[in-house]
Amino acid sequence: MHTQPVTQKNSSATLVPPIDPKAPWRVASVRALDGYRLYVRFVDGTEGEVWMDALIHSPGAGVFGCLSELKVFSAVGLELGVVTWPEEIDLAPDAMYDAIKAHGKWVLGG
Repeated sequence: MHTQPVTQKNSSATLVPPIDPKAPWRVASVRALDGYRLYVRFVDGTEGEVWMDALIHSPGAGVFGCLSELKVFSAVGLELGVVTWPEEIDLAPDAMYDAIKAHGKWVLGG
């Protein structure tokens, strides 16, 4: 019996729309600053700071409380245009973008 290889088409690509990296609220770069602050730049060139000290050190910090350890806070990174940390912690990029576009910074907590 003679068999032929079967080639399958990847149909999953048609089920989930691709991520548009041009959405203005996608974060292009992030870096940790002193005082539990972040510097962020978005894909449209908007840039500013996220102030997290009050949130991280508040009684209601929740999952953000672990960021009080500077080693953990400094492990900030990007995943698909979203600011993230280990332990599946992230920040809402659209809310961050709106605040920074309006005020140059986003102050969390306090």
